[in-house]
Amino acid sequence: MNRRTVLLGVPALLLSGCGRWQVEYENGLDPVESSLWKLQNVDVRVPSSLSVSNDNTYAPNADIVWHGEPFGDRRAQVGRILDEGIRRGAAPLSGTRPVTIVARLDHFHAVTPAAVARAPGAVHNIAYAVQVFDARTADPITEAETIQADLEAFVGDAAVVAQLQGRGQRPRLVDHIARVTAGWLGLGEDQRRAFGSVGR
Repeated sequence: MNRRTVLLGVPALLLSGCGRWQVEYENGLDPVESSLWKLQNVDVRVPSSLSVSNDNTYAPNADIVWHGEPFGDRRAQVGRILDEGIRRGAAPLSGTRPVTIVARLDHFHAVTPAAVARAPGAVHNIAYAVQVFDARTADPITEAETIQADLEAFVGDAAVVAQLQGRGQRPRLVDHIARVTAGWLGLGEDQRRAFGSVGR
């Protein structure tokens, strides 16, 4: 794919990048089992091996792309988004067995200002692995599972309106991860779905 090719002012990458995206994981947890748990801690790990790009291009080639906050430690910023989303989604756990949810970020490719301003569509492409441990013994309770949590991004006028309404990229992504987490834990509606959109 030649990312420098331009057709009618729209990068060919975007025109030919229409694909299938998804919220997906192999096995949701049994709500009967998870109802016995109480969230004590969330441990989010962002490997130093993940590449980071701050390039304001349509689709930077990196594992972490994040422009939804002022310039800073992007690994820490996206780690906090994942942490907040998982904590919010798991907050309804009201059992007696304290648990820790460990999450390892694999991919966090949000959209850039360039894509928001000029792309016909875009997708936040997020993937992470999660596992539940007994908080007292550190014994694993579940198998590690990869969650794909893609989300359609707002672009153009829709992005401006969303930002004015307090639904910018960060709050949307925290809320999305929370809903996916709740669904995975059997606490809320199953969020698994597939959708088509242009994107990276």
